[in-house]
Amino acid sequence: MPVAMSGLGWPDSRRSESPNGVGWPEMGVSRQQTPGTGTPLVERMANVTQTPLNPGDSPLVREALSSVVSRETSATQTAAQPGETSNDGNGTWPRPSKTRVIAVANQKGGVGKTTTSVNIAAALSMHGQRVLVVDLDPQGNASTALATEHRGDVPDVYQVLVDDLPMADIVKQVPDMPNLYCAPATIDLAGAEIELVSLVAREARLRRALAAYEGVDFDYIVIDCPPSLGLLTVNALVAADEVMIPIQCEYYALEGLGQLLRNVDLIKAHLNPTLRLSTIVLTMYDGRTRLASQVAEEVRAHFGETVLNTVIPRSVRLSEAPSYGQSVMTYDPGSSGAMAYMDAAREIAHRATVA
Repeated sequence: MPVAMSGLGWPDSRRSESPNGVGWPEMGVSRQQTPGTGTPLVERMANVTQTPLNPGDSPLVREALSSVVSRETSATQTAAQPGETSNDGNGTWPRPSKTRVIAVANQKGGVGKTTTSVNIAAALSMHGQRVLVVDLDPQGNASTALATEHRGDVPDVYQVLVDDLPMADIVKQVPDMPNLYCAPATIDLAGAEIELVSLVAREARLRRALAAYEGVDFDYIVIDCPPSLGLLTVNALVAADEVMIPIQCEYYALEGLGQLLRNVDLIKAHLNPTLRLSTIVLTMYDGRTRLASQVAEEVRAHFGETVLNTVIPRSVRLSEAPSYGQSVMTYDPGSSGAMAYMDAAREIAHRATVA
């Protein structure tokens, strides 16, 4: 059989009798004959650079491309709680009797702290809650996701902690989100760990700044902590009433959890007796792997009702949204990640009535 006809060399100069819609004639098509029938056995590979489904694509190409697109919305969602619906529309959730200050902390990086902080805050604000996000990470990712300027000489959390600048001077309303506000962080915050060492009451400076804040009467203050257990995280834990821990559904995420919990206990014993571990969020859940299920089972067995019923699946939309200066709640409300964070925020809001 000639090399060109076998599909292994340069494509045959003759065009296919039926257009395949993939591009170059005979591209990715095997012309091997099925034994005993003389019928061509057509095997196509989806062209990864071709996103639209063209009319000329074969059923196999269409199926391959459709599976890539549908993978985003095929993640298994946790069922809503009894008496709740998966979508509350524009309804208002119960407001807490006093401001809930929640520190989102985990010294391990890449577990979804910023993603959780931003999207939980956005979901709460969309349902009648007044929410402030305090970006305490020098990388400023939460500020980026909330379209809040955090470069150059913009007043930020660093000046609040080190220079005693009033919190009201740095808080900005998030564009197109009337109930959501952000206290941005710049790269200057990276030096705060060293400069705070010599200051009086260094562990309580954020708490003092929030207590003196004169502005919006917030229902929630969400503090996005850096991936460390340094003075910035200590300031967040001293200022907070609750700790929310995002846990990636992988083994490594469990290794450092003990040290974080010991730090929480130390701060509760010596600096902030009202601090409590109120919420654990399982993030980056992949239902196709046995490991994710095992990690989720272990965490639930150990922490019980502290773990939210909702799990956050892996979602491309969660990663894409910050590049557009948005949370996933406004970027793609119908995505699996947005719906999961909406359900998680609903659980947190309703827990305020029984806390």
